[in-house]
Amino acid sequence: MARLLIIDDDVRLGALLERLLKPEGYHITLVTDGLQGVRRATGEVFDLMVLDVMLPGMDGFEVLRRVRAQSTVPVIMLTAKGSDSDRVVGLELGADDYLAKPFNPRELVARIKAVLRRSDVGQKPLPTEMLRVGDLAMEVNRREVLVRGRSIALTTTEFDLLRCFLRYPGQVLSRDALMDMLRGVGYAAYDRSIDVHVKNLRAKLEEDPRQPRYIKTIWGTGYMLTADAGAHDGHDGHDG
Repeated sequence: MARLLIIDDDVRLGALLERLLKPEGYHITLVTDGLQGVRRATGEVFDLMVLDVMLPGMDGFEVLRRVRAQSTVPVIMLTAKGSDSDRVVGLELGADDYLAKPFNPRELVARIKAVLRRSDVGQKPLPTEMLRVGDLAMEVNRREVLVRGRSIALTTTEFDLLRCFLRYPGQVLSRDALMDMLRGVGYAAYDRSIDVHVKNLRAKLEEDPRQPRYIKTIWGTGYMLTADAGAHDGHDGHDG
């Protein structure tokens, strides 16, 4: 049974989500303010968090910042409709997905299920799948990533994005192709979300994210994981 923490001061929305999700076997915890949300998120184990930006006491960004200091729990942020800056900030802080208000509650339920599927909650153990390129290694079913032998913690989206790159080393992947691999064809995504997730991933992988050795920007096209993935120290020019 997946445990969901919903942090939103819209009591009616919380009650509606509870009615939609409980019959499908989800355990729901509803919280209406940011500080209490941080306490519950960092003091208990949840499989996913739904987090509104506008909260009394402490806004959703600060909640996410504090939670991310301790946890990689998948997070779906709820943002004001049309507020691009809110979306960018949420993604940069480590949100896995976002949905702009107002929205159809069933759309949020669909997003929750999609993120939980990607994070393998409730899935049967699979045979070990190891991906290795240069000094990057990933054990897929354990969701473990090693960089130069050092284990790093990734969010669900960062892990899945790196898995896409590791499966296609040396190939240029467009933003649309990456989004399709991550979330399915036709997923309505904010056009900068892949860029923000790549930026976050570089911050964890690279010794100097401003001079990336692993994930290179292919201007006007997309991104590419170098086939040697940091196996040497050479760098051929600035890459943003």
